[in-house]
Amino acid sequence: MNKIALIAALLAALLAAALAPARLALAQSEPYPSHPIKLVVAFPPGGSVDAVARVVGPPLAASLAQPVVIENRSGASGNIGTELVARAKPDGYTLIIHTIPFVANASLYERMPYDPIRDFAPISLLCSSPAVLIVHPSVPARSVAELLALARSKPGQLNYSAAGPGTNPHIAGELFNMLGHVDIVAVQYKGGGPALVAVLGGEVGITFQNISEAVPHVSSGRLRALAQTGAKRAPALPDLPTVAEAGAESGLSGYEFSTWHGVLAPKGTPAEIVALLNTKLVAVLHSADVSARFAQMGLEVIASTPADFSAHLKKELDKWGAVVRERHMRVE
Repeated sequence: MNKIALIAALLAALLAAALAPARLALAQSEPYPSHPIKLVVAFPPGGSVDAVARVVGPPLAASLAQPVVIENRSGASGNIGTELVARAKPDGYTLIIHTIPFVANASLYERMPYDPIRDFAPISLLCSSPAVLIVHPSVPARSVAELLALARSKPGQLNYSAAGPGTNPHIAGELFNMLGHVDIVAVQYKGGGPALVAVLGGEVGITFQNISEAVPHVSSGRLRALAQTGAKRAPALPDLPTVAEAGAESGLSGYEFSTWHGVLAPKGTPAEIVALLNTKLVAVLHSADVSARFAQMGLEVIASTPADFSAHLKKELDKWGAVVRERHMRVE
């Protein structure tokens, strides 16, 4: 390379270096969002978290004028997808929708790849719903009291299906065991769909199922509902007592399990982006279409502030951590 060519190359390199900050500033000044947003579901397709994401995703995309791409990254009771988001760039383009295992896993697993409080920025609670305690018709119990009596007469011989260690049905079942002083054994499946199919087929006699998925099978007579798990009766099943009501005389008066769903971003996501996403999500949740869809699914709209969601997570971390420790629930 001759001197002239060398000087030209050096000048070109210096010019590129000089322009780089300007290009970076221009990129950083682009209004958010300027390209598609990824919403990670840390569980398989077909479950409640996936269903909620697919109701909220399209109207959120319309509101933001950018696609919201739902990506299922399941495994390890939600840990795989959650770790992915915890390590993502905190720019508002990678979000996660989650539920109770988000906090329960911190006690369930000896080593965790993320901290549910320290590594995330809560955006909004979306909704909540009770589960339904349902049994196959072959189970000789028509009430919570009868199920408790049956379980006490056969300790360790009854089974309930769960969607994996630390998932919502597992936690609901172990809370039932703890407060009812019984030992109904969890049988783990890979997702809520297979766990429900196992009970429909009589392979397992008992489960705790999302209300929207339980109602059709209860109405058809294929399964029997004994109680709902919330603090109050759900509008979708107004005549079905809560576990606390039905089992009050058997030590279950303090039973309360409600599934919740919420959206979070990686820690460090700019406050203005978190605020914008919260505003957009709250508007979506209060829209007539989404409210109606959630009502059909037995879900109650919450639409919280980021601060309220943060406080809720800390409360849930303590509550379910106590159940995990009491029931010696561990996943290695």
